[in-house]
Amino acid sequence: MISISSNLNIMIKAAEKASKSVIRDFGEVEKLQVSKKGPRDFVTKTDKHVEKILIEELSKTKKNYSFLSEEVGSIENKDKDNIWIIDPIDGTTNFLHGIPHFAICLALESKKEIISGLIYDPIKDEMFYAEKNKGAYLNNQRLRVSNKNLLDECLFSSNHEGVKFSNLNMRYSGCAALDLAYVASGRLDGFFHNKIKIWDVAAGALLVEEAGGIVNDLDKFDQNNIDIRASSGAINDKMLENLKNF
Repeated sequence: MISISSNLNIMIKAAEKASKSVIRDFGEVEKLQVSKKGPRDFVTKTDKHVEKILIEELSKTKKNYSFLSEEVGSIENKDKDNIWIIDPIDGTTNFLHGIPHFAICLALESKKEIISGLIYDPIKDEMFYAEKNKGAYLNNQRLRVSNKNLLDECLFSSNHEGVKFSNLNMRYSGCAALDLAYVASGRLDGFFHNKIKIWDVAAGALLVEEAGGIVNDLDKFDQNNIDIRASSGAINDKMLENLKNF
């Protein structure tokens, strides 16, 4: 068993607790697909409910830490140097349509630096996590980015605009967090996306870096308008050259 910090341990427990609600509601969403009302409001309730669970769990032992979350925005507490960054369900459109590809995302920013990150896929029970200078892991197995060095042999992911722009071998999964986790684990070779928000990429960017990959400097962007480029070191320069006009 690898050694993890108390903060990461809290994050894991919070994600596991919140996942029970996500899995239950996901089953209901699938049933609601036949309803004329549609499940859109239901997903909003799920997002907020999961967010509430995460905030409650993270606050139990770290009462003074602040929050930045997709649904409630910024919550400033006494400790403004340590901020929990939360995306309760990344991949909500997938969730909405009964597609089992979404994740709970948590990151901890300390003095303007992301030091812990977690991406949990509750359907596949895959827990991706990383801590600064301690490596990246999937369910206790160490992660490494891929070592392919020919673009034609690589597989990349982006959003709709990125897929339309690029002539690379592309996927569009609808979940940026899992795309980054997959880059960290070598399933994908690179990920790029323009105008994305910090809670979508904070945990994943750390995962990629700790798995030996390269991520561009996200600090130069507004946290609501980030252009991210993440890949293995072996093909980073080639990917950036391919994307120079994106």
